[in-house]
Amino acid sequence: MNGTRPGPGGSPTLDEVARLAGVSRATASRAINGGNRVSPTAQAAVDAAVHSLGYTPNPAARSLVTRRTDSVALVVPEPDDRLFNDPFFARTLRGVTRVLAERDLQLVLLLARPGEEEQRMLRYLRNRHIDGAIVVSHHRSDSLADHLAALDLPCAFVGRPWTSADKVAYVDTDNVAGGRAATEALIERGCRRIGTIAGPADMTAGVDRLEGWYAALRQAGLSDAAVEHADFTEEGGALAATALLGRHPDLDGLVVASDLMAAGALGVLAASGRRVPDDVAVVGYDDLGVAERTTPPLTTVRNPIGEMAEQATRLLLEQIEGGRTGRAMRVVFPPALVRRESA
Repeated sequence: MNGTRPGPGGSPTLDEVARLAGVSRATASRAINGGNRVSPTAQAAVDAAVHSLGYTPNPAARSLVTRRTDSVALVVPEPDDRLFNDPFFARTLRGVTRVLAERDLQLVLLLARPGEEEQRMLRYLRNRHIDGAIVVSHHRSDSLADHLAALDLPCAFVGRPWTSADKVAYVDTDNVAGGRAATEALIERGCRRIGTIAGPADMTAGVDRLEGWYAALRQAGLSDAAVEHADFTEEGGALAATALLGRHPDLDGLVVASDLMAAGALGVLAASGRRVPDDVAVVGYDDLGVAERTTPPLTTVRNPIGEMAEQATRLLLEQIEGGRTGRAMRVVFPPALVRRESA
C-alpha cells in the first residue's frame, strides 16, 4: 500500500491518507472535511485513499475544521411532564427528527424552566455546543428570541415569538383566523351565549386565538364577557370550565383553545348534566389525536404542528448551511375547521 502503515490500534491516520493521495496533510484534511480550496484532482485522490485505507474521520478534528457539531437543539421552556404528556410535543419531536434524519444530524433536547435551568440552557447555547436551535412553546417572560438574536445563533421558532420577530425565523399557523373560525362555527349553529377557555396570556397562540374569538363575537353583535384562561392542560381546562360555568351557567357554546383543555371541559359539562352538543356545543383547537377520542368527538381547528415543525427545521438548516443568521424568514399555515359531533 505504497509504504503506508496503520496508525495506533490499527486505524489508518490522516497522515497515511495524505501520503497515499500524494497531497499535504492540510489538503487531505480540507478534502475530507468539506473545506474549500481543494482541486478536483486532489479531491479525487483523497477520496480514493480514504476508500482504500478505510479511513474514518475523527469527529472532534472535523469539528475544528468545519466549526460544526452536527447537532441541533430543540428548546422547550416547559416542565418535563408537559413534554411527555402533551401530544403537541410528541408531534413536534417527530417533525423535527424526520428532517434531521435526512441530514444525519443529532437532536439535543433542552428543557428550561425559568430560573437556574434557563440560565444553564443559555450558557449551553452561548458556548455553541450545537449548530442551531429550534424553540417551541415559548413564553413572554423567557425572551428567548431576544437572547438568540443577540447570540447571532441560527434559530427558528415554532409559533410567533413575542419579541424580535423581525430578527428570527418562525413558523406559525394563523391563530387569529383559527379562533375566529371556531367561534363562527358555533354562531352558524345558532349559539348566542358563547364562552371561551383561552390559552395562557403569556403565549402568542393563546392571545391570538382569543382575539379571533373576540372578533367573531363583535361582528355578530354578541357578548364577549365569558372568558377564562388556562394552561393548555386537561386539568387546567376542567378547572377553567368549572369557573366559567359558575359565572355563566347559561352558556350554549364553548370555544376552547386546545383539545386537551376541551377534554377537561367535556368532563365538567357531563358531570353537570349538560349534554354536548344539545345543551352546549364545544369546539376545540389542535386536532392532534385527542379530539377523535373524546365523548363526543370534538369539532376542532387543525393545528398542523407536524408540518410546522418540519418547516421550522428546514428554515434552521438553511441558516446553518448557508452561514446566515438574523433572517426574519416566516411561514404561516392557514387554519382548517374539522367538524365532528361536539358541534
